[in-house]
Amino acid sequence: YNRLSRSNRGIESLMKIYKVLITGIAGSGGSYLAEYIANNHKEVEIHGLAFSRSTKLNLKTLEKKVTRHEADLMDFGSVFSVLEKVRPDAIFHLAAFANVRASFLTPHTFLSNNILGTSNLLEAIRATQLNPIIQLCSTSEVYGQIDPKDVPIRENAPLRPVSPYAVSKAAQDLLGWSYYASYQMRIIRTRMFTYLNPRRSDLFASSFAKQIAWIERDLQKELTHGNLDSVRTIIDVRDAMHAYWLTITNCRSGEAYNIGGNTTIKVGDFLDQLITLSTAKIKIRCDPALLRPADVTLQIPCIEKFVNETGWKPQYSFEESMSNLLEFWRNKANEEVQRQALSSN
Repeated sequence: YNRLSRSNRGIESLMKIYKVLITGIAGSGGSYLAEYIANNHKEVEIHGLAFSRSTKLNLKTLEKKVTRHEADLMDFGSVFSVLEKVRPDAIFHLAAFANVRASFLTPHTFLSNNILGTSNLLEAIRATQLNPIIQLCSTSEVYGQIDPKDVPIRENAPLRPVSPYAVSKAAQDLLGWSYYASYQMRIIRTRMFTYLNPRRSDLFASSFAKQIAWIERDLQKELTHGNLDSVRTIIDVRDAMHAYWLTITNCRSGEAYNIGGNTTIKVGDFLDQLITLSTAKIKIRCDPALLRPADVTLQIPCIEKFVNETGWKPQYSFEESMSNLLEFWRNKANEEVQRQALSSN
């Protein structure tokens, strides 16, 4: 591998990547990552792990640019077989059950899937004796309820996860460190803070945008919400996926990196700004069912470490991201109106 000096870490081509494998490629994040690589690194062969029940809609525009492999991370044999066949230079591990509120309802499902799935992947990599660069997708949720003295949050802040989902991601994070320290596997952990991802309707921002679009087309009457007091730092999903690529080309194995935007806003203020873009009068109501038993309320990262080593900076403004989010769901609302019209005829 041809590594440049530390002073050149802002240059993206620190090493040649010819073939990548994305776990969870059919998901909301994995599909955006595949799009980023296909559009910006056309020389890279893109492979993805997905199981038969996963949606193919997110990969619709990438059918000829991505090779999808049927595999379940809970099935060691299927993962091993794909790795032996593909032999990737880099692996992006994005696959996970990721709905924080749902994890309180079915904690065992989240813990077993996310922890054992990651363990299977790392063990399969060891068994094949491959030596890829591995980006392990962790999350800001691992920090949990932060002491205000630890804000902005640095990578050495204590991990205090409060949801079963966050516990599972903290375990993934620590597994990554363990396999680096024990087996010298080239694992880099990224702790992503809030990003606007139109394809994930369970995120607060996407839920708000979807409901506004539905109200505009008379598909529902009011917008329901949970806790509006949490403070978040937000970036666009497309900037997030660019950051993931820079992770494997610029960052150091064994390290953890915070990734986040430069717009900090209270969830309620975000909703207010989104409503100002609406063409309809939006009535809102707090739904107790949307409140979590424990919430993460202060999510402001320090991203100096990541920026210093990659030269990364967001390309999309907060306003562009909001407009993109709302436009996505307006298109979905139009499709739903058409679907209902057809079904009634």
